[in-house]
Amino acid sequence: MSEWKLKRFWKTATAEPVDGGWQILLDGRPVKTPAKASLRVPSRALAEAIAAEWDAQQEAIDPLSMPLTRSANAAIDKVGTQFDEVAALIAAYGETDLCCYRAEGPEILCQAQAEAWDALLEFARDELNAPLGVCVGVVPIAQPEQSLETLRGKVSELDAFALAALHDLVSISGSLVIGFAAIQERFPAEDLWQRSRVDESFQQSQWGVDEEAAATSAYKREEFLHAQRFFCLSRPSA
Repeated sequence: MSEWKLKRFWKTATAEPVDGGWQILLDGRPVKTPAKASLRVPSRALAEAIAAEWDAQQEAIDPLSMPLTRSANAAIDKVGTQFDEVAALIAAYGETDLCCYRAEGPEILCQAQAEAWDALLEFARDELNAPLGVCVGVVPIAQPEQSLETLRGKVSELDAFALAALHDLVSISGSLVIGFAAIQERFPAEDLWQRSRVDESFQQSQWGVDEEAAATSAYKREEFLHAQRFFCLSRPSA
C-alpha cells in the first residue's frame, strides 16, 4: 500500500504585509502552522522565500524541500510558546562552551584549537562583554557569573525567530559563542562551521574518513548554514 501524500491544491503562493509582519497566502488564503497558528514572519525577505518554497512544490508536497517553512513553524509553535525554557536551555551552553575546553595534546591539535577558538573568545570578551575562562581537559570549570548573566540577557533579548535560529546554531556547534558569532555575522557561517569541527577534523586526519560520521557531519553542516540563513532572512530590515 503506497503512502498517502498531501497534494498541491493551490495555484499561487504570495507574501503580503499584515499587522506585525508578513503572511504567506495560497490563492489568497493564509497558511497555518501545524498548531493552526497564522504563519506570520517578521520580514518580507523571509515571507517571500517561504512563498517560493510553496510555489516550488510539484503535484505532491515534500516537506523536506521546505526548510524555511519548517523553521518558521518551529519558531511560532515551539519557541514562541515556551520562550523562557528554550532561552534558558541555550544560555546554559555558556557554562560549558566548546571553545573553552582544550586538549592536553598532541601539540598539533592544541594549536588547531587555539587558532580556531581564541578569536571567538576574544569576540565574546570584546563584543559580547562576556569573558570566559579556558581549561585543559573535560572537567567543567566555573565561568564568571557576570559573563553568564550577560549571555543570558542577550539570549533573552532575542525574538522567537532569532532564538529558533540560535537554538540550532548552538546545539549543532556546541558553542553559544559560535552561535552569537553567526547571528551577528562576525565570521562567515562556513568558517564558523569549520571552527566548530576542529576535534572531528583532527580525528579524521588521524584515522581516515568514516562514511557514517561523514554523512552525519554533512547533514549537520547543512542545518547549521540553514539556521544562519534563516536568522538573516528573518530580520525585519531584510
